[in-house]
Amino acid sequence: MFHSWKQQRMAKRMTAGDGRPLQRFRWWQLPGRALFRLDEVYAVDIRHWQNQSSGEVTADLYRADKQIAVSRLPATFPVDGGAIQVAMSGSGIKRCHFVADNGHERQLSPDRASAEGRRARLATNHPLTSRLLAVLSVTFLIFGVALLILQVAEPISQIPPIAESIGVFTSPVRLPLWLNVAVGIGAVAGSFERALRLRYHWLLDAVGT
Repeated sequence: MFHSWKQQRMAKRMTAGDGRPLQRFRWWQLPGRALFRLDEVYAVDIRHWQNQSSGEVTADLYRADKQIAVSRLPATFPVDGGAIQVAMSGSGIKRCHFVADNGHERQLSPDRASAEGRRARLATNHPLTSRLLAVLSVTFLIFGVALLILQVAEPISQIPPIAESIGVFTSPVRLPLWLNVAVGIGAVAGSFERALRLRYHWLLDAVGT
């Protein structure tokens, strides 16, 4: 029943496409457009910075480079042999996968000209650099989460019922403003870097957005 309800909800988000041709990816679209392909048959085009502030981000589904459907995100597009699922976070695309009827999943391939495609090429051509960037991203996010927890815990512990119950917590870390800002910028950068690889964790990447 829940699965059927979810399918109906996703179907309401989707409208038929008008057959327009898929536009080529241009370099100036790097910050706000993602383009993924499935077996050179289907393509998913997401202009994720275009309407993100209004919460009306949409994904366009193309077959043979002709638009066949449009859906608000998160989206599920029925295709031959399964469905394409698309979702995003505040940092970028967090999911663009083909889910086969048998449950097998695989990520769609990013267009070579897109930011996601360039990041994928970096991983292929310079694996050590790619791994270093991935480790730095997680490190910045962990520091960001830890700092946020410490900063939030102190004022919460000063609430009278909590203070009387467990005492007042004093953060052992007092960073200067410039370092606080630097950690925040690093966490945001780390979250964006992970979004280029379609990596997402509900706690780590939520802090960076």
